Amino acid sequence: MIRLAIAAAVTLAAALPADALDETFETRGPAIRVATVVDGLDHPWAIAFLPDGGMLVTERPGALRIVRADGSLSEPVSGVPEVDARGQGGLLDVTIDPAFAENRLVYLSYAESGDDGNGTAVARGRLADDGSRLDNVDVIFRQLPKVASRLHFGSRLVFDDDGRLYVTLGERALARVRMQAQDLSSHLGKIVRINPDGSVPDDNPFVGKDGAKPEIYAYGVRNVQAAAINPASGELWEIEHGPRGGDELNIVRSGANYGWPLVTLGVEYSGDPLPGAVKSREGMVDAIYSWTPVIAPSGMIFYGGRAFPDWKGDLFVGGLGSTALVRLDVDGDSVGGEERLLERLGLRIRDVAQGPDGAIYVATDQDNGAILRISPAD
Repeated sequence: MIRLAIAAAVTLAAALPADALDETFETRGPAIRVATVVDGLDHPWAIAFLPDGGMLVTERPGALRIVRADGSLSEPVSGVPEVDARGQGGLLDVTIDPAFAENRLVYLSYAESGDDGNGTAVARGRLADDGSRLDNVDVIFRQLPKVASRLHFGSRLVFDDDGRLYVTLGERALARVRMQAQDLSSHLGKIVRINPDGSVPDDNPFVGKDGAKPEIYAYGVRNVQAAAINPASGELWEIEHGPRGGDELNIVRSGANYGWPLVTLGVEYSGDPLPGAVKSREGMVDAIYSWTPVIAPSGMIFYGGRAFPDWKGDLFVGGLGSTALVRLDVDGDSVGGEERLLERLGLRIRDVAQGPDGAIYVATDQDNGAILRISPAD
C-alpha cells in the first residue's frame, strides 16, 4: 500500500466553483458534507493523490490533469500516450509509484489501438518537477490478443505492500471471445501481476507453465473496474461488472479461477441464460458478495482515515448504474451490511479515493464531470 507523508494540511476545498455543490447528507452514521473540489472535467476516470496534497486525474478522452492543493486545475499534462477513446475505451486508471517521492514515476492504463483491434495497455513515465509533462514514457504491459471491441477494458492499477503492480483486465464483452477468460494463453478476463518495470515476478502462479501467460495472477473475471488492497490482510479485493445481474465482490488469490463465463449470478442482457453457465462450480471461487440488480461498480477504497472513525475498515465503492457511493461493512472476509450514499444527486460515481486529509473523494462520470469531497458535516 502506498503511504504518503503530508507536511501541511490539505486545502482542496478552499476554492470552490461559483455553482459548486455544497450539501449535507444524513447517513446511518455521521452526517456528511459533500462539496465540489473542481468541475468542468470530461468524464474523469481516476484519481491519484500526490505527496504535495494535489491529485492526478485522468479524463477518458485522453487528458491527464493535476488538481492542485488549492483546488485549481492544470492544463493537460503532455507526454500521455495516444488512446483509443471509442466506447468504454480511453485513458483509464492512474497511480503513482510507491517510491514516487524519489522517482516521480506515474502509471497509466488506457485503451491502445493495434493492427488487430485494441486492448488495455499500461505505460509509465516520470512526472516533470513542474508537473507539465511525462518524460521517458514506456509501455510496460500490453493485453494480448487485441480484439476489435469498444467494451470491457478493465482496468484498475493497484500496488501491493511488496511493490508488485496488479492490473485488472476485461474480457472484451464479445460472445466470440469471452471464453478466453478461461484460457491461460490469453490476457482476456484476467488479473495480472507485474513488477514496476513490467517484468514478471518469479512467484506468479503460472510462471513456467506451458502455454500460459506468465503475467497472469488470477483468471475467469469479467470486467473489473474496482480493486484495492485490504490493509487488514494485504490481499487484493476486486469488484467486477456482472451482465444483467450478478456484480461480484471477490478476494483475489494466486492462481484462482473466478468462473466467468462458466459461472455467473446474472443472465445475458437479453434476459436469456448464458450458455452452459451455472451459479457455482467445483474448482471455481464463489463471490463473497453480489448485487442483483447491479450497481455497475467502478472504483473502491478500504477507508482508513481519521475523519470518519466509525467507518474505519469499511469498503466504499463507486456505483455507475446505481448513482451511489456504496458503503460495505466489512467483517474479516465477509460483508455484514450495505448503505448507499449520495443517491439523490443522481451522479454516476466512477472512482473513489481517500485523501491525505482523511476525506473521501469521488469522480463523477459526466461531460461536465467533477471531483467531490466528502467530509464530516460538523
